[in-house]
Amino acid sequence: MNHRRTTPKVFTHAKELRHEMTLVETKLWTRLRSHRLANVHFRSQHAIGNYIVDFCAPRKKLIIELDGSQHLEQVEYDAERTAYFELRGFRVLRFWNHEVLNNMDAVLNAILDELKK
Repeated sequence: MNHRRTTPKVFTHAKELRHEMTLVETKLWTRLRSHRLANVHFRSQHAIGNYIVDFCAPRKKLIIELDGSQHLEQVEYDAERTAYFELRGFRVLRFWNHEVLNNMDAVLNAILDELKK
């Protein structure tokens, strides 16, 4: 099967990652899935080009990335990813894992604010 937005290899890897979500990803996904937030459709582990994003609302062109401590060492790579997505019309929101774990309401409010734009 051909995928317009990615390669079959990346698509397959994204599918595998959906079954291996981290605790933080799972916690946020329970709030985003099934149109639970503002009746918006989100996808988890969504492949775009050679990248896989944590969550994406394709129709709203919004990407949500959750960052753990490893992202402190890959600032340049994350900036490259963000630039790639922005060139394709996406907006990218990034949250630290501890924000999702300790302040879910603030995370959801930030996402809702971005969805209103």
